[in-house]
Amino acid sequence: MKGSETSGGLIARNPRAAHDYFIEDRFEAGMVLHGWEVKGLRSHRAHLKESYAIIKDNEAWLIGAHITPPPGCARDREIDPVRTRKLLLNRREIAKLTGLVNRKGYTLVPIRLYWKRNVAKLEVGIGKGKHAYDKRAQERKRDWEREKKRLVNKLYH
Repeated sequence: MKGSETSGGLIARNPRAAHDYFIEDRFEAGMVLHGWEVKGLRSHRAHLKESYAIIKDNEAWLIGAHITPPPGCARDREIDPVRTRKLLLNRREIAKLTGLVNRKGYTLVPIRLYWKRNVAKLEVGIGKGKHAYDKRAQERKRDWEREKKRLVNKLYH
């Protein structure tokens, strides 16, 4: 199922996703989590900045996402905040993603983490890396749009 607008709240987003990649398609995935991880997500203690996703043995995995345990979490077992987490996608989605990732230059990029009907979901995008000149062109376009708004506001106010 492709990612859609959510009724739940945003937990975390990857600020580098749109900056470093052209996102061509988006998918919504569930995650296999431990109880302390769910508590950490409820208190917005997650970061996706250095995370990425891979497909290995027909399963999708999230690597490098940091979920900090909440302060009251039981410390009776080993807790790894950056452990590898399994992503829950159906077989057709995994097959499609595998085909796209095997093509040259495509990457699975975690975009945002959010609640949807009290279930944590991860929006994963299939993207192609941007070159430095693409990033500069995007920045120039954004600056021009901002300047146009200023000029229009100045003209009519």
